[in-house]
Amino acid sequence: MTVQVQALPYRHVLTLPTTGGAVRLARQTTEDVLIDCGVDLRHPSVGPALLIVAELVTNAVRHAAVLSPSVTVTYAHGTGAFAFAVHDRHPYQPALYGALATAPGGGLATVAEMTMELGGTAVVRPDADGCGKSIWITLPL
Repeated sequence: MTVQVQALPYRHVLTLPTTGGAVRLARQTTEDVLIDCGVDLRHPSVGPALLIVAELVTNAVRHAAVLSPSVTVTYAHGTGAFAFAVHDRHPYQPALYGALATAPGGGLATVAEMTMELGGTAVVRPDADGCGKSIWITLPL
């Protein structure tokens, strides 16, 4: 799947404190954004999208909270694609596809595997100052 995220109109940006409640709110907001974009919640990409958002926000809460008091989820939607990014201010940049080999069955490996199975993309983009990152997921609709 080749989609330029920049070409997708942004629909919503959600910023939450890196606490346990962030996961539930991010998942609910993802569902709400999909509904607002006219996506049928029975579409095969919706369940994986909700799980991936929950996993990435959980990771930010568990591992980045010490350096990142908040996590931001950015959503974009366009014809045939739904994209979202989870951003925190921790400098560690995980190797998403490396997780398939080093931690099969783990959270990031599951994210990479589901994204690939759906024909989507997953990219880690560092902040310009190197003190944070966004993990962008793009899934077909």
